[in-house]
Amino acid sequence: MKFMKLGSKPDSFQADGDNIRYVATELATDIVVNVGDVKFYLHKFPLLSRSARLQKLVANTNEENNDEIYIQDIPGGPAAFEVCAKFCYSMTVTLNAYNVVAARCAAEYLEMYETVEKGNLIYKIEVFLNTSIFRSWKDSIIVLQTTKSLLPWSEEIKVVSHCLDSIASKASIDTSKVEWSYTYNRKKLPSENGNDPHWNEVKKHQMVPRDWWVEDLCELQIDLYKRVITTIKTKGGIPADVIGESLKAYAMRRLQGFSKGMVQCGDVLKHRSLVETIVWLLPTEKGSVPCSFLLKLLKAAILLECGEMGRRELMRRTGQQLEEAMVTDLLIHASPGEATIYDVDIVQNLVEEFVIHDRSAPGENEFQEIRSPGFVPEASKLMVAKLVDGYLAEIARDPNLPLSKFVDLAEMVSGFSRPSHDGLYRAIDMYLKEHPGISKSERKRICRLMDCKKLSTDACMHAVQNERLPLRVVVQVLFFEQVRAATSSAGSSTPDLPGSVRALLPGGSHGSSRSATTNTEEEWDAVPTAEELKALKGELATLRLGAGVGGCSDRSGNELNDGPKSNAENVAASKVKGLLMSKKIFSRLWSSKEKLGENSSSDTSESPGSANAEETKSTPSRSRRHSVS
Repeated sequence: MKFMKLGSKPDSFQADGDNIRYVATELATDIVVNVGDVKFYLHKFPLLSRSARLQKLVANTNEENNDEIYIQDIPGGPAAFEVCAKFCYSMTVTLNAYNVVAARCAAEYLEMYETVEKGNLIYKIEVFLNTSIFRSWKDSIIVLQTTKSLLPWSEEIKVVSHCLDSIASKASIDTSKVEWSYTYNRKKLPSENGNDPHWNEVKKHQMVPRDWWVEDLCELQIDLYKRVITTIKTKGGIPADVIGESLKAYAMRRLQGFSKGMVQCGDVLKHRSLVETIVWLLPTEKGSVPCSFLLKLLKAAILLECGEMGRRELMRRTGQQLEEAMVTDLLIHASPGEATIYDVDIVQNLVEEFVIHDRSAPGENEFQEIRSPGFVPEASKLMVAKLVDGYLAEIARDPNLPLSKFVDLAEMVSGFSRPSHDGLYRAIDMYLKEHPGISKSERKRICRLMDCKKLSTDACMHAVQNERLPLRVVVQVLFFEQVRAATSSAGSSTPDLPGSVRALLPGGSHGSSRSATTNTEEEWDAVPTAEELKALKGELATLRLGAGVGGCSDRSGNELNDGPKSNAENVAASKVKGLLMSKKIFSRLWSSKEKLGENSSSDTSESPGSANAEETKSTPSRSRRHSVS
């Protein structure tokens, strides 16, 4: 820390208790100066020789035959006045970053100008500030902190503006020219800790990180921090992502619990002002701050009931880069009194902002496609779709979550093309598991969200054994899995399906009496029984075997079954075969398969399914019948 010593005489100021100060000399004092609640017993000559204001005050007291004057509003109080008085007596006084501003403001109050006496206190302090303090990084920050208690004097004598300019200039300087000490607790570079493999026993100049100044500024109060960051942004030269890193570090330091997505109880007004200021300071450039940081700010803004404009700005900024978010970032708890655990409306608004931004930025997308044709926007959509699928799987565990909120959010990303619906299937299955009491129509509605053709093999294995899915969905999964397996083995677009199935397709023969079997919508939307699922498994095994050998009769399929069937199993098998022989249903399924579009049509699109392959496991018996797909 820089310091300056003034005067050469020994300090002879003495104290008598807490409220009396005097100069220990043989010469009797002839004036009493009251500063606040402290009395100073001093001599007129040294004081009047350097202070124009004291000259005026003493002149007034002489007219009243009074040797006592009062100074109640001097900046810095008794301590600052004592520094000025010692300077008048030419006693030794030490100035540093902590007391120099108070002394400068007090000298301004006492009018200790050059016109009163050459080499006066104001001149000497200005020299010290300009040649030492403002050239020091940390001293400039300390001085700026001390100015707050000395307003408006520190503003009027331009100490604040000089501090801001000094700090901003140093933060904006080329990192290769940084030669002063700074606080930096982040992970150091290999060259800085001596572990660089390319060191070759030659000491290199330590590299200074771009955000070397971030942590030191966290010491400032929010109002001063705001002015510093604004000045830095005005000067330019600092990348937007470094400004964003500074805001993130400040929030982490000043808001307890912020790193965990919460704000601990305390001074609500102070915390609210801090969050609103950080939002106001956010750089305008997209990607300048991480999406996770924006979401933490949004959580804090909601918790602290910040202004609507600030929250809307955070929603807009977050929605523009929603593809960077994680599922845990979106789990924002609902307000007290709400029935649901999480605030789903917030996430819906974020997805809506993403969609709006995607539609309203054709120029940006055109530039992206020139740079990398079709990759960036489609990749972002895919990431958001996966993010929503994961979020749906989490909120599906809430027993109070209305089906409409689940469906509405899923439909917002239904137009985003993605190769797999496994994540969506997992979310749907979780919702069905946690809400067993929903109606058949509601099951049909939620299952309509997924596309069975986009299920992985593992998801199909899970779906055909899932007792929570409507029978319609299970049959569709069986069909499309067989089509995929047959296509893979035959190497053609039209697989050689078993005769019993081929007869059901348009143009096929319908000689079997079972093809005339009709099934009501209720049968298709009903949840299959265990026996029906077992029968469906047998049909799948038959179809798989048929695909593997180029066609197989029902007889050979029945040979796969172990042992005689019970009556219940025979009834279930008969029912399932009847369902599979329905010309109406399979005609719809097959025409959906031949369209090969992004979205299935008719009944096919009404009950698609998908599962997370990493989180769903098939039973050993199903794994043994795993087909190549």
